[in-house]
Amino acid sequence: MIEVLNLQRRYWVNRRKFIRVLARLAEKHGLDDPEVTLAFVETRTITRLNRKFLKRDGPTDVLSFPGLGKAGHGKPHLGDIIISVPQAFRQSFAEEHGLETELLDLTVHGFLHLLGLDHGKGIEEEEVRVREALEEGV
Repeated sequence: MIEVLNLQRRYWVNRRKFIRVLARLAEKHGLDDPEVTLAFVETRTITRLNRKFLKRDGPTDVLSFPGLGKAGHGKPHLGDIIISVPQAFRQSFAEEHGLETELLDLTVHGFLHLLGLDHGKGIEEEEVRVREALEEGV
């Protein structure tokens, strides 16, 4: 089951679009209906999570928390992705694209972290391939 939560109120987020994106990512990587949650949050929330789990002060754009194997009904529990919408909004200006594009990029990045890819270990190359594939069908 894919769940998308918009836990912030400042920016509108097309939850259905992100559900479709996560479903396509799961399909592309051979995952059969995994449990994954994507939450869009405020700066304060992601700052608190960043400090609590990564021992880093300050906000970040995206956090990924890999799941621990199988969910109660036997489906793979892939994990959780948390995205700071205000941080993404600021980054969208630096990248000179819109907020939705930045949120999609962060969703892909967070998803690939859930699969075990990391910086310097193939995540950048896979992000490019995934973005190209998504542009064709989202």
